[in-house]
Amino acid sequence: MKTKALRHSAAPIALAVTLLAAFLVLFSPLSASAHDALVSSSPAADESVETVPTALTLTFSAKLIEGEGATEVVVTDPAGESIIDGAATVDGAIVTQPLRASGPAGQYHVIWKVVSSDGHPTSGEYFFTVTVGDDAAATDEPSAAPTTAAPTAEQTIAPSPSTTPEADSGDSADGSAWIWVLSIVGILVIAGVVVWIVMSRRRGTPSSDSDTPSER
Repeated sequence: MKTKALRHSAAPIALAVTLLAAFLVLFSPLSASAHDALVSSSPAADESVETVPTALTLTFSAKLIEGEGATEVVVTDPAGESIIDGAATVDGAIVTQPLRASGPAGQYHVIWKVVSSDGHPTSGEYFFTVTVGDDAAATDEPSAAPTTAAPTAEQTIAPSPSTTPEADSGDSADGSAWIWVLSIVGILVIAGVVVWIVMSRRRGTPSSDSDTPSER
């Protein structure tokens, strides 16, 4: 009878291991396909800066894949004119896009596209605002000195960029959150099935006295 009892106790464990293995097989592809998310940028989304910075930086949640055409960043001024100054560079999870440190006050539009570490492209966009720009420098010039050249863009001192957490991480962050939710639900379901089987076995197992023939 000990062999039968061992079989009863081992059955829930074997079932739990089988369910856990099936859960990992089903949901591992979901975890692997989660794209890298934008975690911060400078200037950040909806941030206000006095003048156009010399560069824009984007920081992602994992190292990006480099290559021709893999990373693209476009920054346009209020008139829709591009202010990028050269190609973007990738250093691990950080993308740096040089900018022409010159532009009017107003809202600037940032559009980016990268290739995640899983090989899938991901993209996004946001806006930041320049409060002063070159307009103030133009109005400060004395009207009586037309021969005096206006300050060049290189002479304008841009404020040091500050890294601010990005408010909108796009669909990538949502996908990661769903993976965690599904993982927790799967673990709870497996635990519930194991508890139910163990309780059913205990209620259905006859006592040891009933297995012993009565003496007559």
